Amino acid sequence: MDNCIFCKIAKGELPADIVYETADLLAFRDINPQAPTHVLLIPKKHFKFLDELQKDDKMLAGELLLAASEVAAKLGVAGGYKLLTNCGEEAGQVVPHLHFHLLAGKKFIP
Repeated sequence: MDNCIFCKIAKGELPADIVYETADLLAFRDINPQAPTHVLLIPKKHFKFLDELQKDDKMLAGELLLAASEVAAKLGVAGGYKLLTNCGEEAGQVVPHLHFHLLAGKKFIP
């Protein structure tokens, strides 16, 4: 998608503090962090939100979840982080590109 900010970051057209990258995904620090550690994990392929993933995308979905674990370990927060995604504006999704928030470094109230 041409005007998607996350697509532009994935293509290297906009700067980001990248902490992890593969051929299919990217993880970078959130510019408006909600916790001491706040990283966004995105597929480089554009999906508006989680509901757009299809059965053919199983490998990518799995790679995203495994990457979250790798990023947490790399940042020293393994075993103490929250991973979440918002699906649609009604759920609080601000950027219309599938992404997961990895948050750590503070106590989260259930």
